[in-house]
Amino acid sequence: MTQIVRTIYDGYRDLMDNKSDPRVNDWLLMSSPFPTLAICLSYVYFVKVLGPKLMENRKPFDLRRVLIYYNLFQVIFSTWLFYESVMSGWGGHYSFQCQPVDYSNDPLAVRMTHGCWWYYFSKFTEFLDTIFFVLRKKNDHISTLHVIHHGCMPMSVWFGVKFTPGGHSTFFGLLNTFVHIIMYSYYLLSALGPKVQPYLWWKKYLTTLQMVQFILVMIHAFQLLFIDCNYPKAFVWWIGMHAVMFYFLFRNFYNEAYRKKKSSMMLKKKEEKKLQLDESKKQNDVKENGVIYANQYKMATGYISDSGLRNRVFIDNRGFQN
Repeated sequence: MTQIVRTIYDGYRDLMDNKSDPRVNDWLLMSSPFPTLAICLSYVYFVKVLGPKLMENRKPFDLRRVLIYYNLFQVIFSTWLFYESVMSGWGGHYSFQCQPVDYSNDPLAVRMTHGCWWYYFSKFTEFLDTIFFVLRKKNDHISTLHVIHHGCMPMSVWFGVKFTPGGHSTFFGLLNTFVHIIMYSYYLLSALGPKVQPYLWWKKYLTTLQMVQFILVMIHAFQLLFIDCNYPKAFVWWIGMHAVMFYFLFRNFYNEAYRKKKSSMMLKKKEEKKLQLDESKKQNDVKENGVIYANQYKMATGYISDSGLRNRVFIDNRGFQN
């Protein structure tokens, strides 16, 4: 047993010390995956258990101004990350077909490496999306998709920065930061209040954009299974399968949030139309058969005395003036 543990530990140390990119080994949170894993697990515990319990008997926080500044920051941060990925590679230096990782100290390669680390760091700032839901008691917004997406991403990106900070897989970051520019712009406008709401009809298209993003990542990653490229196949599968997982999660969310809602609205319209037809039929019956419905005509009641007895009668006053 001791030998097995020793073998596992030696393999782990060899992976961390000899197989990783030495340029990032001393960077914040890069020496070991366990601090990142601990932060991710703490996030999940807080948003699913501790946070809702702490807020159970408290009033929701009014975070409107905080949300405005937070979303503005995320728009600016995402724009800068997108700019860095373009300028350090995807703006013309990188190949969309096959791009190995440059582990040298070339200025552009180092710039891309720094951009990858900041992209990794951005995944922690996105935790606030869910934390704000908890503090505002919007627990119905904390979906399985939301928690899995935010909870997995820092750990996933950590491996990319540790072993392949640059090259083919950074295409994911390029697309993701672009999508986040649009997404956080929407959230920023939404936080401005009711006056802006009529202009936010395009919300569901954000989810569509997310799904298109993952389809492109799948195609871009899995093409290396058929092309000879000096890029680790393990990361081809790592990125590709992440894209597959998130695509189906987002598609399920889209179906739940929009298609079922659309079906419900259509059913409601059919029921309203049926009620209108029934009402119209009643009115036609009145015209043709002289049938009186209390909900269509004004009615009056009176009492007639007959040998000391009071009999209640209904009087049709359709011809009376108001």
